[in-house]
Amino acid sequence: MKGNRKRVLRIAALLVVLVVAGITLKDDLPDPGQILTTLTSADPWWLGLAAVAEMTSLRHFALQQRRLLAGFGVPMSVPRAVAVTFTRSAISFSLPAGSAVSAGFAFRQFRTAGASRRTAGEVAVLSSVLSGVALVLMYAVVVPVPSLFGSGRAAGNGDTLVLVLTLLVVALVVFAFDFWRSLRSGRGSSPGVPRAGDEDHDEDHPGGDSSPERHGGGVRDSVRRTVADLRALPRHSWVLSLLHATVNWGLDFACLAATTAAFGIDVSLLRLATVYLTVQLVRQIPISPGGLGVVEVALLAGLVSAGAARGPAAAAMLVYRLLSCWMIIPLGLLAYATLRRRRPEEPAEPSTPAMAGRT
Repeated sequence: MKGNRKRVLRIAALLVVLVVAGITLKDDLPDPGQILTTLTSADPWWLGLAAVAEMTSLRHFALQQRRLLAGFGVPMSVPRAVAVTFTRSAISFSLPAGSAVSAGFAFRQFRTAGASRRTAGEVAVLSSVLSGVALVLMYAVVVPVPSLFGSGRAAGNGDTLVLVLTLLVVALVVFAFDFWRSLRSGRGSSPGVPRAGDEDHDEDHPGGDSSPERHGGGVRDSVRRTVADLRALPRHSWVLSLLHATVNWGLDFACLAATTAAFGIDVSLLRLATVYLTVQLVRQIPISPGGLGVVEVALLAGLVSAGAARGPAAAAMLVYRLLSCWMIIPLGLLAYATLRRRRPEEPAEPSTPAMAGRT
């Protein structure tokens, strides 16, 4: 009953948002014929560049989690990490409470790879924290770079091309450095089984004492172990994970920038980045799966307010959402089928965070 009430409230909130947005944007919404005409006039070169940027962005999200797992001594192949990323993204975009379900799926996949419960939880939480830091870093550092060579105003697609190509080169360099670190760490036995003392004592002994005093001590011990694990995580794992997360956000923004360029939308990257950051914040409101409806309205309103014409803004919004959300759902289903067919990666000897770097 409580779940049904929450679902009704979410649907009602979504309808309210859509109605308010429709009233606000009623004079800015183009007719379908205008949107179709604009879509057919898109520059295919820019659309291809946008698709490459988005697929590379998702790959680096996978590499971020893979690097964190490797930092804790848990191996996961790149293809499997990419399949997990596509699957959890599809879950997040398509299911109610998709973010929570996606996190649970990732946790189970980390366990399948050989991580203990504590390690899997630490990787999931740390990945989210680093992702948030990377979003701020992308907005503060990456976006303004092309504007240093100009006035920062809308001046054709030159700045956009510099940004997209630069980020693709940076993505390649970060991937190469990560690969080099993996080779340098060696390919010895694959660690991954739970470390000694990794599981809660109460899980091993269900009939144990569950008094408040013991529970409080267990929480303190758990926090102490987590802090110790994070302190033992190698520095290069922190740096590479943050770099992967920053590239992930940067290339997702590059996808939006290339999409707007495909339709001749001429706005400064800083204004476009502000629209992008606003959309990402709106997306965190759990009204609909993947922000369906809410993100589209926010993005369209943001592009129009930034100076884009109605037809090109609507077309750019549709294509960006197709590349970054709607297309991921069927790809995620295929990735899930692949994960179901593939045998779990075999864990071997116990390890500690100090033995990190193996892949």
